[in-house]
Amino acid sequence: MNDVTVSDGKEERRLKKVKIALMRNPKFALWSGILMVGKSIIRDDIPTACTNGRDEIYGRAFVKMLDDKELAFVVLHESLHKAYRHLFTWRKLAEEDKELANAACDYVINLQLVELDPNQDVIAMPMHEGKTIGLVDKKYRGMNTKQVFDSLKQEGKSGADFGGGLDEHDWEGAKDLTDAVKKELEKEIDQALRSGQIAQTKLHGKGGGGMNRELDELLNPKVDWREQLREFVKTVCAGRDTSSWRRPNRRYLAGDVYMPSMVSEKIGHIAIGIDTSGSQGAREIAECLSEVQGIVREVFPQKIDLIYWDAEVANHEQYEGEAVTNIVSDTKVMGGGGTDPTCMAQHLKEQSIKPECIIQLTDGYIGNWGDANDWQDVPMLWAIVGGGGATAPVGKTIHIN
Repeated sequence: MNDVTVSDGKEERRLKKVKIALMRNPKFALWSGILMVGKSIIRDDIPTACTNGRDEIYGRAFVKMLDDKELAFVVLHESLHKAYRHLFTWRKLAEEDKELANAACDYVINLQLVELDPNQDVIAMPMHEGKTIGLVDKKYRGMNTKQVFDSLKQEGKSGADFGGGLDEHDWEGAKDLTDAVKKELEKEIDQALRSGQIAQTKLHGKGGGGMNRELDELLNPKVDWREQLREFVKTVCAGRDTSSWRRPNRRYLAGDVYMPSMVSEKIGHIAIGIDTSGSQGAREIAECLSEVQGIVREVFPQKIDLIYWDAEVANHEQYEGEAVTNIVSDTKVMGGGGTDPTCMAQHLKEQSIKPECIIQLTDGYIGNWGDANDWQDVPMLWAIVGGGGATAPVGKTIHIN
């Protein structure tokens, strides 16, 4: 797990113990990955706790004051700041009113944590001299940080209305991180959250285990997947069926002759794989077929190899010309076993099929994605249906809600 520094004293050991207990607790499976991102540091000069969006810093005296449940609450609080990219996403709010931005971020996190464990079996909001430390209000349920910030402003609140809270937010430290570090951190956080989402789904089913609106927006951004699909296939499947004067033909420019170039309006040969493994129910497979119909309507491929796979290729259908438009009505869904998309890769090689691109429709619960060599270096698009699963390590990934 992430390093707990600087020394290996009593508080450091206790912090590590609390983190490990949280990661092992099924109730907090969604956050198991994010708890390992960055470093955890205990210092004598920090009054409470703090994060720069990557690392967490805890005050030694503050840790001593908290019992284990309260410390677990603070640990998750700092981790959720990282998960939601608060220190990067809401910088402009901090530039307007730093303390009000701090409060808005905390209202979002604290309410979620309180409602995640209402009986305080594992985590408890810290108390001091009979008073709660931190901000929580049920009226902000379902809001993201910007909405809470705007609501506080409408109420006439300012930073001066909020005294010492549960933690501090190191906006300047976050700003000092280089663009390269931020980009790598974003990938690490995304992977950590998606790994946690997979663990949560296995334990609680889809929709269970503590996801709120702000995290859902991060994991499942509302994107126009069809626009991404068009861009993908236009990039990798350039045809030569229509002339355009907007792009002069370079072969003739040397002779001072201005002639049109050929641009693509059609796609040639594509392969579409559909995951029919045991984790895919009838509804999910129906969604995949709906997207296949969308692919046909949007980009009009001239030839499609439609392949159903689980742990092996269950069915391989070929459509060409006008038959492509009847693909959904004519197809026969088969499968229902394990999950190994590389069986499709091997099948394509054995059949000497090398399409212009491959589009995979799956729920994303995959152990072995294969590599570029397995897929014959053919451009790939993984469409994760239903918002689950990780980002594929090969090809491009989009998530379809």
